[in-house]
Amino acid sequence: MLKFTKDHEWLRMDGDIATVGITAFAQEKLGDLVFVELPSVGATFAKGAVAATVESVKAAADVYAPVAGEVIAVNDKLAEQPGLVNGEPTGEGWLFKMKPADVAEVDALLDEKAYDALTAAESQ
Repeated sequence: MLKFTKDHEWLRMDGDIATVGITAFAQEKLGDLVFVELPSVGATFAKGAVAATVESVKAAADVYAPVAGEVIAVNDKLAEQPGLVNGEPTGEGWLFKMKPADVAEVDALLDEKAYDALTAAESQ
């Protein structure tokens, strides 16, 4: 099950590991991605800290850590194929995986219904 932030990141838990990326809404607003700067494996972030950067032909945008934790893997495919984020933002276009410091922070994120309401309001 996906969880979301108000800054348009998504998070999916698999056991005690969180996979993180940007939402379809975010990638549509940015347009075709041409570069993705990922965090280093082993880096730790506070919730809301800048963890990655995505660049499109239109703009660059920061990607924030949806929860506090340590990065344990990055999607190396994105160095050669940043467009995976556009094609499959919640699949092959994931950005990094992290081990959350506090799983309770995951529960506090938006569910799909709340996120859909947020994006509907932003689209008006």
